[in-house]
Amino acid sequence: MIWNWEFAAEALPLLLRGFVNTLIATGVGTLIAAVLGLIIAIAIRSLPRWINWLIRLLVAFVRNTPLVMQLMFVYFIFAGIPGLVDVPALVIGFIVIGIHYSTYMSESYRAGIDSVPPGQHEAATALSLPPVRKFTAVVLPQALRATIPSLGNYAVAMFKDTPFLFAISVVELVTSAQQFGAAKFAYTEAFTLAGIIFLAASYPTSLLIQRLEKRLATY
Repeated sequence: MIWNWEFAAEALPLLLRGFVNTLIATGVGTLIAAVLGLIIAIAIRSLPRWINWLIRLLVAFVRNTPLVMQLMFVYFIFAGIPGLVDVPALVIGFIVIGIHYSTYMSESYRAGIDSVPPGQHEAATALSLPPVRKFTAVVLPQALRATIPSLGNYAVAMFKDTPFLFAISVVELVTSAQQFGAAKFAYTEAFTLAGIIFLAASYPTSLLIQRLEKRLATY
């Protein structure tokens, strides 16, 4: 038989436990990426040129090296150097994924900030608003409205990249499917269910992001 319902029923609870790690990595990673990406975008616009150049160099390095390599590099640093704190692999995973995607989100923030009409800056200056107040009360809210849909798309992309956590021994959804398939020789059931779970989580989120983008475009 190509499909065995008993194996499928046995695999589902194990896959859902692995899915919890997938959700944790995605949720915390997205939070790290959103906050750090905004910090990077602001730093590039406001810091001196030599620091700006250094930040851009680091961002280019992170964006142009594979995520799986970054995960393994950081993981084996913590695992291979005596005296370092024993950090759980899942924590290393969502931190590295968050930093990786922060470099992409920073570009979204930069584009959102640049999209604010010059007249808004001039009006804030005419009101004698301090620079920090001008940015937080006038520029940033308008920039976020233009940025939120693309941030959501990056969050979905991050969700689909969580299987790379297998490289540092995190048992997420796909690793759970692989382990069950190897133990029961039931790869069809395990990976089919894993794919359905991924689809059930990511597709509605994508539709929600599209709806949000259309709504924000009307304002």
